[in-house]
Amino acid sequence: MSSPFSKLARIIATPRGAKLTLIVWLLVIVALSVAAPGAKKYAVSSGEGSIKDDTPSAVARHIAQEQFPSDEGLPVLLVFHAPTPITEEERAGVEEISKWLSSDRKPEHVASAIPYHQLPQSVRQKMASDDQTTLILNAALEKDLASDQIYDTLRQIRAYAEQTGSSRLRLEMTGPAAIAADTIALFKNADLVLMLATIALILIILVVIYRSPLLAVIPLVISGAVYQVVDRLLGLSGKNGWFLVDKQALSIMMILLFAVLTDYCLFLLARYKEELGSNASSYDAMKSALTHVAEPILFSGGTVLAAMLTLFAAAFKPYHHFAPVFSVAMAVIVLAGLTLIPALFAILGRNVFWPYVPKRRDRSVQPTGFWSGAGTFVTKKPAITAGVLLLLLAAGSLNIGSIKYSFNLLNSFPDNVSSRTGFELLKQRFPPGQLAPVSVILKTESEIVLDSAFSGKLTALTESIQKHGGVHSVTPEITPQLTAANAALPRNFLSDRKHAVMLQATLSDDPYAPASLSLIGKWREASTSMLQESGFDPSNASLHFAGQTAEQYDVKAINRRDTIVIFSLIAILITIMLAFQARSVVMAITMMATMLLSYTATLGFGWMLFHDGLGFDSISYRLPVYTFVFLIALGVDYNIMLVSRIREEASKYAWKEAVSRGVSLTGGVISSAGLILAATFCVLITQPLQELYLFGSMMAIGIILDTFLVRGMLLPALMALIGNRFASDTPRGG
Repeated sequence: MSSPFSKLARIIATPRGAKLTLIVWLLVIVALSVAAPGAKKYAVSSGEGSIKDDTPSAVARHIAQEQFPSDEGLPVLLVFHAPTPITEEERAGVEEISKWLSSDRKPEHVASAIPYHQLPQSVRQKMASDDQTTLILNAALEKDLASDQIYDTLRQIRAYAEQTGSSRLRLEMTGPAAIAADTIALFKNADLVLMLATIALILIILVVIYRSPLLAVIPLVISGAVYQVVDRLLGLSGKNGWFLVDKQALSIMMILLFAVLTDYCLFLLARYKEELGSNASSYDAMKSALTHVAEPILFSGGTVLAAMLTLFAAAFKPYHHFAPVFSVAMAVIVLAGLTLIPALFAILGRNVFWPYVPKRRDRSVQPTGFWSGAGTFVTKKPAITAGVLLLLLAAGSLNIGSIKYSFNLLNSFPDNVSSRTGFELLKQRFPPGQLAPVSVILKTESEIVLDSAFSGKLTALTESIQKHGGVHSVTPEITPQLTAANAALPRNFLSDRKHAVMLQATLSDDPYAPASLSLIGKWREASTSMLQESGFDPSNASLHFAGQTAEQYDVKAINRRDTIVIFSLIAILITIMLAFQARSVVMAITMMATMLLSYTATLGFGWMLFHDGLGFDSISYRLPVYTFVFLIALGVDYNIMLVSRIREEASKYAWKEAVSRGVSLTGGVISSAGLILAATFCVLITQPLQELYLFGSMMAIGIILDTFLVRGMLLPALMALIGNRFASDTPRGG
């Protein structure tokens, strides 16, 4: 009884079937190109936080919006800096900018700005640094602006400041709005650079490996065609609101698509070339090749798809929003691997290998070359090979305990970007927490009466907040005069509904520093006791903390939860799929164990390079999750390709000989595919964000480690050692 894969091969790898398959793909590409928009038009950046928007910081933000309604959106800090104290003439220039931002001539989307030009001298002094070299103006944009509107508004502010201010006085803009604008500026041409670099790199590597112009160009043509389909499907989804299309996911998806499709081309070509040696017809050769390779392609693509689907279980927005983009991409990639690639190569026939066209021969393939020697060595001395490699990987894995993680997005920006430069200036000359103060909201069920009793309680609450340490100041300073019914209250102190008051706590440390994040946790844990100590009834009053620091504390907790969930789901799902594909639970567990060890060693060796070699103090907290998802998912491809060939060879040879031949016959194509995959991830080094730069570097390290040491030597050595348990369900030769 023929298998489903042989039936598929008989449909695709015939003159009529191949041409029909190609025509269907071309019609789909044309139809989608005409009817659907590109994905980039509807792509957005995922905000940080939970997809359910139910974290304590999100609740606090909703309370603030409810109790203190405002038309203001993202704030921006205008940081004016000079090498020496700012002169009176330069201060006059800042006043002109302040007047402009408060006038009818201001940019359309500026909601408000602090009127520096109208403030008394004592207040102005507080807006300047102690050394008088730096001065801050606060402004806020309108709510719910699109990314390009934020970018254009800040560009107008900068243009006016350059016309008005002196050449000596430098303007840097920081804060949430400036970070959003700089993100847009950084990625304006990044996708084009990424695509061109990816194509050029794959082209060069394929030419070097195969020395054939067609074999270098065709995988890129196939990848371009499939990318067009995926891009339009994602554009259609974004247009109709089926799911959010994440900008960063689109960039990484493009690399994944080109790399995986090139891998599938290499896997199929290697077997196709082998089959051409014993088949006169190119279509017959493709039938045989596809019959053997379809299952590995289906399972390897299926495991990558399963890994991407697990991201739907993530609560963190950036992880969750990666899921639909990569799931759609992988579904189309697998379909192309099983239909488009074999159909096109079958039509082109032997000439695809020109000028080194394979000839028909009447003998079986005999392994030769480096991987033949490696296969022989590994199976002859499996204990030594496995022992040395396990020690090496364990040594790298032990280093992961020293990794330090950053929760500050600005650390990922280049040093010369305005929002990061402005942030650094503030850190050096003002309390670091001034960039993002914590909003402390006291909400009560009963109406607040501003009297001396309430003033005393609020003063005690302020002192209770400060006693935990890490607080530079809490504003406004509470006095009986301030809370008198007829006093002029600071803006946003008492809500219009009179059921909430809001204080601003400026932290002593960087608002994204570990100490600052920990302080939010301490406040939340002690909120009930702080209310009781201050004289408030916890059944009538509650404390809430909003702002960037509170949000990042929640991000840290969500990331910890998602790491456990994603790692567990991916490991379990892929192990189950490997057990079905390999027909052996022991083999599946062994493969997963080697992949997990490869991952931990990659993190350890990567941190050694980044910290000890390149001088990075920390890496993005997202890096371990991204690296795990992609390294495990993509590493499965090579596992499946190797094990499938070993199982096939085990039907004709003794187990150790089958392992040796499997390594020999797949080593070349797997190492070539690994080099291409590693090189394509290295293209992320061209990207402006440190997070992508380090992710690309980490993936390259992991893929090389996995391809040459783990897949090429460790796994075969373990298979040779355990032997009969792997081979128990596989018919063997004598």
